[in-house]
Amino acid sequence: MNAHSPARSAAQGVFIDNRWHPAASGRTIEVVAPAEGLVFAEIAAGGAEDVDRAVKAARRAVEGGAWGKLSATERGRLLSKLALAIEAHAEELALLEARDTGKPMKQARADMVATARYFEFYGGAADKVHGETIPFLPGYFVTTERVPYGVTAHVIPWNYPAQMFGRTVGPALAMGNACVVKPAEDACLTPLRLAELAASVGFPEGALNIVPGLGEEAGAALSGHRDIDFVSFTGSPEVGTLIQSAAARNHIGCTLELGGKSPHVLFGDADLETAASTIATTMVQNAGQTCSAGSRVLVERSRYDEVVEALAQRFGKLTAGTPEMDRDLGPVINATQKARIEGFFARAEESGVPVLASGQVAEGVPEAGFFVAPRIYGPVPRANELATKEVFGPVLSVLPFEDEADAVRLANGTDYGLMAAVWSHDGNRAMRVARGIKAGQVYINAFGAGGGIELPFGGMKKSGHGREKGFAALHDVSTLRTTILKHG
Repeated sequence: MNAHSPARSAAQGVFIDNRWHPAASGRTIEVVAPAEGLVFAEIAAGGAEDVDRAVKAARRAVEGGAWGKLSATERGRLLSKLALAIEAHAEELALLEARDTGKPMKQARADMVATARYFEFYGGAADKVHGETIPFLPGYFVTTERVPYGVTAHVIPWNYPAQMFGRTVGPALAMGNACVVKPAEDACLTPLRLAELAASVGFPEGALNIVPGLGEEAGAALSGHRDIDFVSFTGSPEVGTLIQSAAARNHIGCTLELGGKSPHVLFGDADLETAASTIATTMVQNAGQTCSAGSRVLVERSRYDEVVEALAQRFGKLTAGTPEMDRDLGPVINATQKARIEGFFARAEESGVPVLASGQVAEGVPEAGFFVAPRIYGPVPRANELATKEVFGPVLSVLPFEDEADAVRLANGTDYGLMAAVWSHDGNRAMRVARGIKAGQVYINAFGAGGGIELPFGGMKKSGHGREKGFAALHDVSTLRTTILKHG
């Protein structure tokens, strides 16, 4: 392992002002490879003192520092340089991401393509966020402009560390904010390496700072810090409530993405071959540990048996394996998550919910790895937790519906509203149903689990608020200033 290897850099501490610093506590956190169940690296256990140093560095950068003096075009060029650096180091980053999260190499490589694309997209967008002129009283000239908040905080999850880094940090930097990032302790090595790459391509000191550590220590300290101006969080509704409460105490805004129970609504005239293949493939992406996973399949009763047969056939062939095996899915993130998913299995079977099919775990995987074979259940009672709660694992629930109105009621019958898909060749019906579903993003005859860097993404109801991706994200991480000039 060379002096610039990601794992070694992570152990050096926290990343502030483009340099590694020891964590104030002197403590570290062991990093476990999910596919092996073994420790392979350490990260710093950052805390409140480290967060404070990082926030102060960000404040210096944006107020009087080199970062705050850059034009939008210059910021965009730096983001574009970072995109190229990610592409140049893509295999290194993918190997690290796969080891850290357990996902197959093909998924890890795709994640690096997406991460680079975030910085490419926002690099090109940085100088294209325009204001308006507003007709007003005679003798006045009025303009509006989008301006950065200042210091933005980013608490990102473990399921897509690199992508989530690009998704939240990219637009914030494009708009001129200085960022402090608290990555998840379960998987954060790629964000730490990405911070090094940002420094290497010329980002000024303090523009991007990373404080790894436990959520209840570093995460709580960052979200409640009195000198941040905006916070972005992706995670559970329970922690989202804490984040939003902390932001409210400081009278600042936040973007929250808090999970989902996204439905596929299949009508009798749907293209079953395309729908079944898409549903099975996207459901086990990242071992089902995806907020936008289409984990409920709502099927018109007249075609229920046929749909169930098609889905069961595909789920029965799915295999979990190690990253280098490159199977359909990898392990889940840790022993706690594995036990949680298996608890859903046990309770479902105790209550008599039928298992329609189960995939398998490949031969030869390490016994200590956190592998879970995919499963599909149905018909699932509407009040059962498999139909209402986010499992965050490779588990699919199938429920029949009676008619169009019933389909919409069922689709909206959870606390969540992140994504959905409608499958029908009747364009009028598909559009009616899509517009009736309370979700931030709805596909018709297709589905991408959170896909599309250009597409605004975010939730309704308990899936959160605010929007990431696309130009909408640039508005979320900036505020509007109106200038009124009286010229006589």
